[in-house]
Amino acid sequence: MPKTKADLMAFLAELGIITSTKRHPPLYTVADSQALRGEIAGGHTKNLFLKDKKDNFFLVTVAEDAVVDLKQIHQVIGAASRVSFGRPEMLMELLGVTPGAVTVFGVINDTANRVKLVLDKDLMEHAVINAHPLTNEATTSIAAGDLIRFVEATGHDAAILKVSA
Repeated sequence: MPKTKADLMAFLAELGIITSTKRHPPLYTVADSQALRGEIAGGHTKNLFLKDKKDNFFLVTVAEDAVVDLKQIHQVIGAASRVSFGRPEMLMELLGVTPGAVTVFGVINDTANRVKLVLDKDLMEHAVINAHPLTNEATTSIAAGDLIRFVEATGHDAAILKVSA
């Protein structure tokens, strides 16, 4: 069973990471979430769950308004070929989330370390990063440095690369 929002919050607390979480109606797209911009400060995320032809999986987290060239991104992230979007079944299997709730926090469920996480350099320039806490019915704010600590505590590398145009 994938970890829940409560499991995630407990894990963050064990790491001594302080976050704030705001509940809201389900948000499925960046456009949906932009209605909250006045209420939640910081960098807001857009997440791309990608795979290459050798079934290598990538979670690319960028700022919500970032432009990403999907025809060229494979060269930046180290994919074996051009990438496509991963299937919803693999998203659930690897990150424990459904489309519309994809989040950097999903790496907590990738215990086999099959997903390479890429954080966009421009996003990481924000002091605070906002992401869904494994559900699209809330937004969790976390300090950028603490996000990296979280990622590393899950056994993943926090690859910070310039992926947005």
